[in-house]
Amino acid sequence: MGPHPAVAAIRLAVRRVLHDILIEHAPGSADLPRDVPHDPPPPPLVLVACSGGADSMALASALAFEAPKLGIRAGGITVDHGLQSGSDLRADEVVGRLVDLGLTPTESIAVTVGRDGGPEAAARDARYAALDAAARRHGACAILLGHTRDDQAETVLLGLARGSGIRSLSGMAAVSGAGGRYRRPFLQLDRQTARKACMAQSLPVWDDPHNADPAYTRSRLRHEGLPALEKALGKGVVEALARTAQLSRDDADALDVWAGQAEASVRDAAGLLECAKLYALPPAVRRRILRRAAIEAGAPAGSLFARHIEEVDRLITGWRGQGAINLPGKVVAQRQGGRLVIRQG
Repeated sequence: MGPHPAVAAIRLAVRRVLHDILIEHAPGSADLPRDVPHDPPPPPLVLVACSGGADSMALASALAFEAPKLGIRAGGITVDHGLQSGSDLRADEVVGRLVDLGLTPTESIAVTVGRDGGPEAAARDARYAALDAAARRHGACAILLGHTRDDQAETVLLGLARGSGIRSLSGMAAVSGAGGRYRRPFLQLDRQTARKACMAQSLPVWDDPHNADPAYTRSRLRHEGLPALEKALGKGVVEALARTAQLSRDDADALDVWAGQAEASVRDAAGLLECAKLYALPPAVRRRILRRAAIEAGAPAGSLFARHIEEVDRLITGWRGQGAINLPGKVVAQRQGGRLVIRQG
């Protein structure tokens, strides 16, 4: 008798991602000297980021099952945000569960969560910084994240509410981070599948009370917003939002390529942006060039919103002699002699 359908589904999703990682990190024969004896390269190491919740525990279990069959080393990392009493003890418990699954190396990392961007964004920034450091420390080629189709739907709705444009509506990428470090195998699976897989394998699961705390925007969306949408529009909202994310990502990727190709044509010999040439571009392409220029000048990408780029865009499309535009990161954009100058103020 085969595994439970939910277990089979999560294992298949992880197997596909591990196959991709193996192909990407396979040593090329051209890289190996033919006449010099050499040891075979060590097998790649893949880590799973595990909070102890159902999604990440199902992911850890699937990684532990699939990795040895493919000759991949598998380890686990849990991040202690220190936001709840006893969080250090729970992190130690998660490490114990990862060890029981056969994952090695395993590690618990304590982080300090700041205040920039609100509690959810600050916790996310601290978590990813810790995971990046762990990947470098252990020499891992990839880190698996347990985001599901439900998480993707929530991310799309949050982007829609912020009015941040098509890139925000594209949600989370299946592959992201420096060198494609982060992989999300479960973006096509719903949250219930992961929970059923844990139940079928008798895996202990910790439900983070923050996920049910209405003080957090994502929690309110999960427990109030999405149910209300499904009540008004019928079932299938989550699946539709996930499809929207993929379609939006395809469009955004294409526009990014177009903007990258067009940028050189709108700069003068000194490298300054020419307003007349920018004006002739489609707005979606022009604004991508402006955003990239602002980031290159020092504006933090996470603090640069659509409204900022719209203000800079008006220096091109609605020029009335207005003054400089102040952007995050002490960056200033102003029009000078038909050129758009974006620099540190």
